[in-house]
Amino acid sequence: MPLGIIFISLLFMVLGMIVQYRLKSKFSAYSKVPTRSGLSGKEIAEKMLHDSGIYDVNIISVPGYLSDHYDPTKKTVNLSPDVFEGRNISAAAVATHECGHAQYNMPLPIPC
Repeated sequence: MPLGIIFISLLFMVLGMIVQYRLKSKFSAYSKVPTRSGLSGKEIAEKMLHDSGIYDVNIISVPGYLSDHYDPTKKTVNLSPDVFEGRNISAAAVATHECGHAQYNMPLPIPC
């Protein structure tokens, strides 16, 4: 394997580790800041989806840490327990981010 490919692979691996560290540290820091509304990540996700006219997407809790994702095949927003139950800025940010994926997959209205 050429030395250049090994160098580039190592560079991307190190960059990925830096991004992962920063994400986890920001999540941890903002987990200490409560939301003003007192809503949980699940409740915020429900409100965002319903305010967007989306009623066929379920919000469920999945095991793991920062394992949150939207599954378009099952129409589920999957939130880790810290996000699903969390009543803090981190939970709100992650829950709304995942709901944004559900909004993106909504069909566009057909003009009359």
